[in-house]
Amino acid sequence: MNAPVAPVASVLESEEHQALRSAVAALGRRYGRDYMTRVVREEGHPEELWAEAAKLGYLGVNLPEEYGGGGGGIYELSLVLEELGASGAPLLMLVVSPAICGTVISRFGTPEQKAAWLPGLADGSRTMAFGITEPDAGSNSHRITTTARRDPDSGDWILSGRKVFVSGVDIADATLIVGRTEDARTGSLKPCLFIVPRDAEGFGRRQIDMELQAPEKQFELTLDDVRLPAEALVGDEDAGLLQLFAGLNPERVMTAAFAIGMGRFALGKAVAYAKERSVWKAPIGAHQAIAHPLAQAHIELETARLMMQKAAHLYDAGDDIGAGEAANMAKYAAAEACVKAVDQAVHTLGGNGLTREFGLASLITASRVARIAPVSREMILNYVSHQTLGLPKSY
Repeated sequence: MNAPVAPVASVLESEEHQALRSAVAALGRRYGRDYMTRVVREEGHPEELWAEAAKLGYLGVNLPEEYGGGGGGIYELSLVLEELGASGAPLLMLVVSPAICGTVISRFGTPEQKAAWLPGLADGSRTMAFGITEPDAGSNSHRITTTARRDPDSGDWILSGRKVFVSGVDIADATLIVGRTEDARTGSLKPCLFIVPRDAEGFGRRQIDMELQAPEKQFELTLDDVRLPAEALVGDEDAGLLQLFAGLNPERVMTAAFAIGMGRFALGKAVAYAKERSVWKAPIGAHQAIAHPLAQAHIELETARLMMQKAAHLYDAGDDIGAGEAANMAKYAAAEACVKAVDQAVHTLGGNGLTREFGLASLITASRVARIAPVSREMILNYVSHQTLGLPKSY
């Protein structure tokens, strides 16, 4: 009754991709939902699963081979996260460390930054968090108030500001912080990315008390005149938006993978239960009131996966503009499909859907995360209506 819905072999995927799916799914089954539940209960981290995934080369599958990665792309990494999620054992830090931070550094980092970070991100020995959201900024990144100024004498950067809802800061070696610097030519502020070590003086953190049950904790960060060397700046100071969205588009693809995996896990539980549970003469899955909503959930998850695959293909092919549109759509579709699949799974099991034995109740909260983060569904609809349909901008 614990088996997730099996992945459907797709003509879009090579034999290598299908083999990777099978291998990751096998790893996930060895851990599963019970393992993650125990980790959360003990207030720990999924260190054993992270270490084994690293040993097998899954954590850095998207990073360059010359730095110990697999030489693949976001497509391969999203596949890893989806299959782990479908087994009930997703690794949220896959979204942050190799997908966002690893991608940004591999595309825009200096040779020294790449050598310092990519091998560790690839083999799992180092992790990196990502801080962009602020208490008063939310979805409006133009209102980010975290600023970086140059020390004219030393050339160091000095960062000041606050961030909220930053995942995994307690286990990360550093956090990739989105700040703003003043353009000397225009006087306006522009976004830039900085690597802030966890032990930097003036870099504080406070854990946010969340109802969400997950091994990855959420934090509020304070940067009180954090002094960083000049080489902490990632990439070109004048290419901030390009570099920022180089990380945000993979984040959306990976969030879609997270949601699709979760939805498949919930659907698998419901399907297995509907095949075995008999109230009258036949299993409840024989009744259309049970069967049709589960079939609809499966269709919507598969449809969302196709959009996710498109977004990943576009991104890996270097089409940042096309990938931006597709990644937003994929994230939206996957979040909606996930919420509906989880809701229908709980409804299918009835009272059992709210017990710890079946591991679905906590997903009611978790599934909504994909609707909210890293960007709300309403902001995605704003994007599509304005950027894709050409309607007047509403914000």
